[in-house]
Amino acid sequence: MNKSALAVALALALAAPLSRAADQPKYDFRDHLPTHLVLADGTDLGVAFKYQYDVDRFSRDNGRLADAQTNRRKELGAYVRRKGVYDAIAVFDFQSRNWLDVYARVQSKALFGRDVGALRAGYSKTPVGLEGNTGTGATTFLETALPTQAIYAGRRIGLDWALARKHWLLNAGYYWAGDLQGGSDGRMTALRAAWTPRNAPGDVLHLGISASREDPHGSTDGRDIYTPPGARLRAKPEAGLTTVRLVDSGTLSRVDHIDRTGLEALWIGGPWSLQGEYLDARVRLDDGRPTYRGRGWYAFGSWVLTGESRSYKGGTAGDVKPKGPYGAVELALRYSELNLDDAPVLGGAEHNWTLGANWYINRYLKLQGNYVHAHSDRRGLVVDPDIVEVRAQIAF
Repeated sequence: MNKSALAVALALALAAPLSRAADQPKYDFRDHLPTHLVLADGTDLGVAFKYQYDVDRFSRDNGRLADAQTNRRKELGAYVRRKGVYDAIAVFDFQSRNWLDVYARVQSKALFGRDVGALRAGYSKTPVGLEGNTGTGATTFLETALPTQAIYAGRRIGLDWALARKHWLLNAGYYWAGDLQGGSDGRMTALRAAWTPRNAPGDVLHLGISASREDPHGSTDGRDIYTPPGARLRAKPEAGLTTVRLVDSGTLSRVDHIDRTGLEALWIGGPWSLQGEYLDARVRLDDGRPTYRGRGWYAFGSWVLTGESRSYKGGTAGDVKPKGPYGAVELALRYSELNLDDAPVLGGAEHNWTLGANWYINRYLKLQGNYVHAHSDRRGLVVDPDIVEVRAQIAF
């Protein structure tokens, strides 16, 4: 049995409903895996795990994209937390061989008796955008939209502060180093604010704005050869297993700073939801050269056929939490667009339509399918691939 068939079979086997007979214990292993331990003082010790297996099939791609099936993510981590006091986590992805979240956070109320926000130190996501701050196991589609891939800054090492109230939130961060793999060195300041006039389960309206400035640093290798600070904006065609980018600015050298801005909106009304973002990046170059600009946007709608709602907490939307014994089913449609042409840099333009279907089998297991129709044009080379993607996911 190949790996893809094994992953799907495992997901379906684990999802088989347990007997509801009256003489059976109420504890349901299917929905309550023993992944953590809560001590008498409320300290919660646990493990975090995420495994995704993807299958990607390409057609109408002029031979540029190769079919693939393999692990998408193999994440393992550990956490400790005490509600209202602190939390800390460390997660490593054995597939990409990269560290993910590695940080500690403390709640101000535990220190001062008054809630003036939470302070986090370590390696974490930067607060620019909505989709970029959504967990990779909770996205409605298999891959993030084109502008999120190209413009979102990802994780950095630094400090951030977040203050959340029922109807608004503020998040600010200062980062003095790049990632834990030794890349993206430089400094960054970032700010995100959102207004949530409606904020109840199944009834959410979120409107937000964000901005950041990054000052990248150059580097010197072992032979004392200096590489000036650079930047690069690019995106895969919303298929995670390919290494091909149909749109790509190429490396922009001698960068002074990068300004990123975003506008975001989310509405959840029972089983229906709408979400969209506009993202913009302006790369200021040295030597009097014109500023380079990349920009894009996406919008999508979803409908949960079984009646549940998408979840929402702390300024991000999450997975559907199934209520019935056979899980929840969701349909979604997304349009995304990215423009990396800004003379003299001709990075190309792309727009995609994606149709998605999700089966949330239980709180740990999810099956996803996407059909993507992409259209790209870079320097006169037009590539319009059709992509079919399937994912089996186990996460807790």
